[in-house]
Amino acid sequence: MEKVWYPEDVLEQARSLGRALEARSLRLAVAESCTGGLVAALCTETPGSSVWFAGGVVAYANQVKENLLDVPGDLLASAGAVSEPVVRRMARGAISALGARVGLAISGLAGPGGGSPEKPVGLVWMAAALAGADGEVRVVAGKSVFPGDRGQIRLAAAGAVLALARELL
Repeated sequence: MEKVWYPEDVLEQARSLGRALEARSLRLAVAESCTGGLVAALCTETPGSSVWFAGGVVAYANQVKENLLDVPGDLLASAGAVSEPVVRRMARGAISALGARVGLAISGLAGPGGGSPEKPVGLVWMAAALAGADGEVRVVAGKSVFPGDRGQIRLAAAGAVLALARELL
């Protein structure tokens, strides 16, 4: 069987995050839209990831965001799936749904179509959430517009959300 290839810098993002999570006895859950499971794949490419990776939800459809990640339908309607408030709720929802203390969320426009002047192809919103022992959840979010084709955008976005989580820790 042929080995799946990922760029070394992106794999190192997953490994670095895994070391940080393991050192703190934390587990990670991911909620992915535009990356379609790529963040989870990068995490599980790392040997020993079962210690720190709980699982993920590929929430491509808004109905999945609502039903599994507890993102309110009115928020999706008003802000759009590719927005800061939605990824913040997705990250919290991943923690809740998968029983982890760290949650990542990502939603964007990987193209080639579907963009607009307000939300161009390559726009990705991402969030990282950390649930404290007291139950309070701290969330950081950011956006980027990545250049390239669909695959390049998805890979860059996956690396960026892993880096965001590492910064949160």
